[in-house]
Amino acid sequence: MGETVITVRNLTNRFGKTTVHQNLDLDVRRGEVLGVVGASGSGKSVLLRSIVGLQKPSTGTITVLGTEVLTDPPTETEANTGDPDGVQNRWGVMFQDGALFSSLTVRENVEAPVREKLAIDAATRAALADLRIAMVGLPATAGDLYPSELSGGMRKRAGLARALALDPQILFLDEPTAGLDPISASEFDNLILSLQKALGLTVFLVTHDLDTLHATCDRIAVLAQKKVLVTGTMAEMMKVDDPWVRSYFHGPRAHAAQPQGAQ
Repeated sequence: MGETVITVRNLTNRFGKTTVHQNLDLDVRRGEVLGVVGASGSGKSVLLRSIVGLQKPSTGTITVLGTEVLTDPPTETEANTGDPDGVQNRWGVMFQDGALFSSLTVRENVEAPVREKLAIDAATRAALADLRIAMVGLPATAGDLYPSELSGGMRKRAGLARALALDPQILFLDEPTAGLDPISASEFDNLILSLQKALGLTVFLVTHDLDTLHATCDRIAVLAQKKVLVTGTMAEMMKVDDPWVRSYFHGPRAHAAQPQGAQ
């Protein structure tokens, strides 16, 4: 079992009278691709947003790379690095459909976190952005294009390039293949896996795509009943005796997604 780089304990998220998570626990191991699945409304994206600090939970603790990220101010980070935002520089987030700034070119989008966090000159910043653009499989000419000039798949790749801008240790992906045709989705799965292996990334991947789970994930966490109901490998998921888990992993779409010989 690898080192734990994300620890979530007793997490509760409430929106008015609606409780999305109740005493949720989760561990993410260094170097793994963890897929997070669940029914609509189970709080998959809310969990991601809680970990990266965009959603303040009602209760609970979240530790990322040894730092308690809900602490305000993050005194541990200040003590260790002198930078209160240090741990945030060690993760990257790709939101649904890329979430690019529409008024900026692709290169400027990728430069944005570098401009905010690092004191480097414009030429170096642009060179780093072009490197990330190439890493995600976009042509060099894409750097000068605006998001409106890109296809859906290209926007997602540009969003991924921005998420990698600060050379993170952890990559958060929110529905990375949603809306893509099967061929583009498969290519994106392969891209994620190749980058994860080449860069040694830990990947926290929210998805509903069974093909993506089969292609990329070392383990899967199922959100149900306001908590993480079960975690395990795909083979372990097939043995879980829970109605939703069985319908998800044994239904017609699941059989179609399974690699040949696994059915």
